[in-house]
Amino acid sequence: MSRFPLIRLHLPGIFMKIISVRQRLYPAFLFPLAFSPVLQAADTPNEQTMIVTATPQTVSELDTPAAVSVVEGEDMRLATPRVNLSESLTSVPGLQVQNRQNYAQDLQISIRGFGSRSAFGVRGIRLYVDGIPATMPDGQGQISNIDINSIQNVEVLRGPFSALYGNASGGVINVTTETGKEPPTLEASSYYSSYGSWRYGLKATGAMGDGTQPGDVDYTVSTTRFTTHGYRAHSGARKNLANAKLGVRLDDASKLSLIFNSVDIKADDPGGLTESEWKADPQQAPRAEQYNTRKTVKQTQAGLRYERQLSAQDDISVMAYAGERETTQYQSIPMAAQLKPAQAGGVITLQRHYQGIDSRWTHRGELGVPVTFTTGLNYENMSETRKGYNNFRFNNGLPEFGHKGDLRRDERNLMWNADPYLQTQWQLTQKFSLDAGVRYSSVWFDSNDHYVASGNGDDSGDASYHQWLPAGSLKYALTDAWNLYLAAGRGFETPTINEISYRADGQSGFNFDLKPSTNDTVEVGSKTRIGNGLLTAALFQTDTDDEIVVASSMGGRTTYKNAGKTRRQGAELALDQRLADGWRMKASWTWLDATYRSNVCQGQNCNGNRMPGIARNMGFASLGFVPDEGWYAGTDVRYMGDIMADDKNTAKAPSYTVVGLNTGYKLNYSQLTIDIFGRVDNLFDKEYIGSVIVNESNGRYYEPAPGRNYGVGINLAWRFE
Repeated sequence: MSRFPLIRLHLPGIFMKIISVRQRLYPAFLFPLAFSPVLQAADTPNEQTMIVTATPQTVSELDTPAAVSVVEGEDMRLATPRVNLSESLTSVPGLQVQNRQNYAQDLQISIRGFGSRSAFGVRGIRLYVDGIPATMPDGQGQISNIDINSIQNVEVLRGPFSALYGNASGGVINVTTETGKEPPTLEASSYYSSYGSWRYGLKATGAMGDGTQPGDVDYTVSTTRFTTHGYRAHSGARKNLANAKLGVRLDDASKLSLIFNSVDIKADDPGGLTESEWKADPQQAPRAEQYNTRKTVKQTQAGLRYERQLSAQDDISVMAYAGERETTQYQSIPMAAQLKPAQAGGVITLQRHYQGIDSRWTHRGELGVPVTFTTGLNYENMSETRKGYNNFRFNNGLPEFGHKGDLRRDERNLMWNADPYLQTQWQLTQKFSLDAGVRYSSVWFDSNDHYVASGNGDDSGDASYHQWLPAGSLKYALTDAWNLYLAAGRGFETPTINEISYRADGQSGFNFDLKPSTNDTVEVGSKTRIGNGLLTAALFQTDTDDEIVVASSMGGRTTYKNAGKTRRQGAELALDQRLADGWRMKASWTWLDATYRSNVCQGQNCNGNRMPGIARNMGFASLGFVPDEGWYAGTDVRYMGDIMADDKNTAKAPSYTVVGLNTGYKLNYSQLTIDIFGRVDNLFDKEYIGSVIVNESNGRYYEPAPGRNYGVGINLAWRFE
């Protein structure tokens, strides 16, 4: 087969002498943008939340012809633990965020049901942090390296409506961290809560100059440590996180940004429970303690972004990044299963090196009407050394679990993609505009098996996937404050290396029979600005071929298969309203009917069954009083409908409603700001399931959520004025 060269990008170690910059009103670097607002002198009106996820230019949330939601970093940090995105993203319609109470497996995140199959990490969604993908080329993502302490905003694009980003079905989650501004500020924060959970962090931001003159510098540096005993037995965790961003204005027309991120996690894995175990004692973890299931992750990455305005009509942007990730996981695979010749053992070790480059050119001009073109090429590659070991060793003839034993798997896997793309914007009339784009996505896998033994042959192999991905949307402006749009797009999702690493029949080798899924989505929407608020609504239908679903899950190991055809139909409604005198209200509702259209069950007709892991109804409402200084308070209510746990719809997690309260006091004294707060979550002590493990073979579907829990926090900020 033809092979792309494995390009290595060697980024130097990052030792930053902190200097500084000016922070713009709105995010300019949501991804490696071709059109860069940092190169423009004009400011943007405060009342418009600026986003760029779906289009090549910076436009307001109101004017984006797609389902996009923006959550500001200041809101995410207000009276919250600042540990998980589940604390602050539940207000986004169409986004299902569930805390597993399991720091070994990350949050369970899905957009319009895509990603619900994930037993760990994030799938079906493209993730970015400051333009660097938090999703590998194969589509496997993780959010453990996101530092809430330094987030500027989070944007969520629902649906495959941008040609700028590939290999995902559900949409895009983009995180932008803060850009330093004057005056320099040093901030310390701490939060302590139930179950021995403690987070503390330190952040420095600042600038030298206003960001418009050559030599101007900005910086943001943040470090955080989190430890917890965990709600359940065997669920303790420790996470160290560091994030830094340095920007330098090279001349009047260009800027260079350096981004660095590191995370170090050590977490126990409590696993799932059966329904009877959950009802008897939701905090137990019997098999986890027997096998000492756990996970360690170490990841370091760095990126460089160069932006240059060539003329009034042309810009270029180049983002290059590289990183490495090491993972060791101990699973609760029974010893008898581990001893089979084709088994890969119960311990996984992974060493991954990844790098990529995204280059874009944007041109703004006229072809009868005003038009903007963005064209670019994205290249990513990843090399992985994957080994498997027995999760036991013999001592005096008896097995001791929780110890790395004999080697059972050894392979080197390569993966790379090369995607050219084009995105355009046409202002057809004063009221009509058209966005249209296309991307050609190509992904290659190559596996070299170095473990060949009796009953376990050479399982080397390769595969490649290719797909055209068109997307377009038509917007009509009824008034300056009310837009309607019609959008259509195609999504493409390849199996991840983890998904093809294990075969459903228990034999050794890769599951190269697993095919990529494709989906077609049609959506209509409305966006209306009401005073200082925004009301959005969307209706959509998504039809998927060869959807990748869980075949079985046992002991922390999951195998996958293609489901044939599925359909998602849904409605999303959201209101974000700023009221007078510091009052703010948020509300959202999601209805999602996700069903199998062709048979996915063996020996039983599952046509029409609900897809597991997906709630049919979700609701959120919050009301807060947040003045600039003094006492503040807020409350929120979350509703989650019942969630099927298996394809046959024989087991489900019940629906639930939980309530949270928070209050605090903020004091500004000269150069010092003090913020002290407390909160109560699950106020009425509701017993419920936080997430499900889809198609768990032994009926251990359920990961329980904690009852009523409390937390207190403090934030101190000193401005060097």
